[in-house]
Amino acid sequence: MRTLLVSAFISLFTLILLPKAQAQNTTKQNKKYPYLLYLPKEYNTSKTVFPVVIYLHGGSQRGQDLSKLKVYGLPNLVDKGRNFPFIIASPQCPDGKFWSTDNWFDSLYLELTTKYRVDQKRVYLTGISMGGYGAWQTAVAYPDKFAAVLPLCGGCDDSTQICRVKHIPIWTFHGTADDEVPISETERLVKRLDACQGQVKFTRLEKEGHGIQYLYEDNALYAWLLKQHK
Repeated sequence: MRTLLVSAFISLFTLILLPKAQAQNTTKQNKKYPYLLYLPKEYNTSKTVFPVVIYLHGGSQRGQDLSKLKVYGLPNLVDKGRNFPFIIASPQCPDGKFWSTDNWFDSLYLELTTKYRVDQKRVYLTGISMGGYGAWQTAVAYPDKFAAVLPLCGGCDDSTQICRVKHIPIWTFHGTADDEVPISETERLVKRLDACQGQVKFTRLEKEGHGIQYLYEDNALYAWLLKQHK
């Protein structure tokens, strides 16, 4: 009986101390989202581990048709024949949901790290618009998983938890003329991270609107990502 009481006390104590974002993950439904996978052209002829970039699309690509992801962003560049020195996983969020609705990350991370030669010290996360929100939110929920995060024109519903990612290098972009997701969404996160000595780099795109997906064509983004290690 004493052992049972001690175990119950420890379980209760753990729940009380569990960080808010992590506790929220345990209440979400575990879901396996379908995804597009890109493997570098040298993957099959090499035995080394590779970095992986998880790409989160915007709201208009939700659904059950993975071809919708090829409209812009990393899946679009891969579809056009662009070669990258890292694995790319591009999950698709279902209709009517957001990246924060379900626990889709655990199943994706487990599959990537068990089925493929992934360097777990070089797992990167990026997203645009709704996917920009997803990048911020997923990093906050799993602050021990990512070597760097690259959110484009996004935000975070729970900015009070943002200091959980202060140790992660983050490079975020937002247009000053964005009329869909106001730049203030990024500004408040950067301000909070600066206050807790976070490793955040903020590029304000003067007079740019919401359509900044062209940034994914810039090799400078990937050069920066690949320099980051856990």
